[in-house]
Amino acid sequence: MRRMDMTSFAALAPWLGIGAVFVLAGGVKGVTGMGLPTVAMSLLGLWMAPAQAAALLVMPSLVTNVAQCQGPAWRRLVTMLWPVWLGMVVMTVWSPDLASLAPIDARLALGIILVVYGLWGLWKPVVPQVSPRAWWIGLLAGLATGFVTASTAVFVLPLVPYLQALKLDKDTMIQALGLSFTVATLSLAARLHAFDGGGLLSMPSFVALVAAVAGLGVGAAVRARISAVAFQRALFLVFIALGIANLWRAL
Repeated sequence: MRRMDMTSFAALAPWLGIGAVFVLAGGVKGVTGMGLPTVAMSLLGLWMAPAQAAALLVMPSLVTNVAQCQGPAWRRLVTMLWPVWLGMVVMTVWSPDLASLAPIDARLALGIILVVYGLWGLWKPVVPQVSPRAWWIGLLAGLATGFVTASTAVFVLPLVPYLQALKLDKDTMIQALGLSFTVATLSLAARLHAFDGGGLLSMPSFVALVAAVAGLGVGAAVRARISAVAFQRALFLVFIALGIANLWRAL
């Protein structure tokens, strides 16, 4: 009986792990409006191949981001951000694999991005204002973000600092993040061929989606009770720790 119980637990453990990760990732997004891919990849990368983790990320990220796209500024944002999105799509879908350029473990790239992102979030540097008319800067930011996305499935750098440099108001910034993250998620899905063969409708993806939506609701409820500044500071420290853990495994 004990052996059967252990066998049953071993079979359920991966599902429980996926559910727990995406509840937490969805909760972070519910509190801060972002962070689901970063949290999910940083945790899943500790025991799962990055490409496999990225495939699980597509559906939860897409569904939770689409809800964030709503708002009155979409025409203005499309006019302003199309160079960023173009760069992200081109580089995410068609850039070569990092492993083909250098013998680097994908966890190493993920760990570096997590540590850099965590340090940047704690430092909170004042980002100089960038004119939306400087479309070439947006294109370069999009190309760089696409390369990072293709290598790590994390698309916060340098996308988020660039959007902050546009000095958008709070509501417009939330909508800009939602639209940009949606473009990034669709580009990642195309790179992973997630639309082929019903991969988006697999049971692991469904579990991840349900868990992320549940976490999103919990996070929204928690947001009203805690300091967003303190939460973000703790979150960036966690990113640094998880980045170091991924670096340790890669090395």
